[in-house]
Amino acid sequence: RYGYEISDTTMHKYMNKQLNLCAIIMHSKPGYKAGKKNKIFDNLLNQKFTVDCKNKVWCTDFTYMRQPNGKFRYNCSIIDLYDRSAVASLNSDCINTDLAINTLKTALKKEKHPKVILHSDQGSQFTSKAFVEFCESVNVTQSMSKAGYPYDNAPMERYFNTLKNECTNLYEFETEKALYQKVEEFAYVDYNHVRPHSFNDYRTPYEARMAA
Repeated sequence: RYGYEISDTTMHKYMNKQLNLCAIIMHSKPGYKAGKKNKIFDNLLNQKFTVDCKNKVWCTDFTYMRQPNGKFRYNCSIIDLYDRSAVASLNSDCINTDLAINTLKTALKKEKHPKVILHSDQGSQFTSKAFVEFCESVNVTQSMSKAGYPYDNAPMERYFNTLKNECTNLYEFETEKALYQKVEEFAYVDYNHVRPHSFNDYRTPYEARMAA
């Protein structure tokens, strides 16, 4: 970013030999099988994940986070396809429609209620009557992936992959509060303001957003 050119071999030597750092390896996931179709809304994106302005198309999904005691906690996030910024990130001990609605409310309030397309999978939280009616009430247009086909929501899958590989999988959280705080800090600080993103020509999402 600052104009220095260093070969991969030299960088590897500095990391391993002098700084004692190891790269984070993102493991590939097993192949997916198509699930039973339960589509309510058409796929408006068709894997076209590049948009020309902010707050035009958002993606959303859930992920789970395991605590040392074996219990699961859940995160619902929304990212903006324009710059891949995390617009909203909420945590809960339940994966339900309320979490989906509250995450969308947070994003809409933060961005001053834009008229936006919200793309998701066909999970029951997003196809529920309460969520559909809420989207209609706030002029949010829903778009959905094909059933059981996460590649239709690849940027969201990528965000959660990064969240786990660079955050939650690296630590053991003694309390639920500590887990939630770290996940929010990763989304709103590390991911948006510190971490360069290849999609943005290695600018941070914030830098790309401010340049819009």
